[in-house]
Amino acid sequence: MTANTMTVAGPDFEEAPGGRIPGNKGIWVGICCEFVEFLVLFVVYFVARAHFPEAFEKGAEGLSTTLGTVITLVMISSSFCIACSTALIRVGRRRASIAWLVGGLVLALGYPLAKIIEIQWNLAHGIDGQAGIFSGVYYYLTFNHMVHAVWGILGILWVLARHLAGGYSADDYSGLEALACYWHATDIIWLVIFSFFYVLV
Repeated sequence: MTANTMTVAGPDFEEAPGGRIPGNKGIWVGICCEFVEFLVLFVVYFVARAHFPEAFEKGAEGLSTTLGTVITLVMISSSFCIACSTALIRVGRRRASIAWLVGGLVLALGYPLAKIIEIQWNLAHGIDGQAGIFSGVYYYLTFNHMVHAVWGILGILWVLARHLAGGYSADDYSGLEALACYWHATDIIWLVIFSFFYVLV
């Protein structure tokens, strides 16, 4: 294996060419806007938690850590599949790239499904938007994240349609790479949300 290749789940993947930004400028503008939006929301979270520490401690104890972990695993696994898809198209393995992208889509669709199950579980245990400051901040943050995740899922569907139509090759895969960047960014934001609400109690 040379310095320019790595092995993930069997096949050799070529690393991204150095000296360039992956994806395109447009997607990075969107990612920066997403990060700024959630930075503001995280500031709101810390201000609210500083003023109502007992409400946040008690509220976090009522959440299902199991369902939160399932959502986290689904997001991480989906990101892994999309990363593999991107790495494979770089070396011209189009069919394998499509297969990994389909896997990423299937896992990504598990996110809203798991989230719906979690919301139903929360409501059954009295955790709704009117239950206090904790639940208000929790739902506002997680619903905003779900909106961004749905945009990402729509992006996966668009990129998959283009991929099936032969829109990407070893010489031109910026669209697939841009999708991967956005999905990874959305994944990172969820990891922060997961830490704030499910872990750091």
